[in-house]
This record gives sequence, C-alpha cells and structure tokens, in this order.
Amino acid sequence: MRSSSDRMLAGVCGGIARWLGWDATAVRVAYVLLSIFSAAFPGILVYLILWVVMPKDR
Repeated sequence: MRSSSDRMLAGVCGGIARWLGWDATAVRVAYVLLSIFSAAFPGILVYLILWVVMPKDR
C-alpha cells in the first residue's frame, strides 16, 4: 500500500519501504540510482504504474 504519511510524491517508495521493513530514504535513493542506471524512462514508467496499481493506506 502507498504510504499517506511517508511520502514525497505519491507514497510509492514509502509504501515499499514499510513493506520491506527498510528506511524510506534508502528505498528512495536505491530507486533513483536504479532509474538513472536504466536510462530513467523505465523507472519513471514503473513509478507511474505502481502509483495507479498500489492502493493508498487509510
């Protein structure tokens, strides 16, 4: 679930961090690095898909 409290844009990284039990900042940094090394476009597309697919927490 997307995080409504630990979010910068849509809460996707915050939700993934909570699910994995990791720090949200570490997930965000890893996501940005992965996006940069994959030519950025696939990372943005995956984020948008997760934004639509992941339900928001209550």
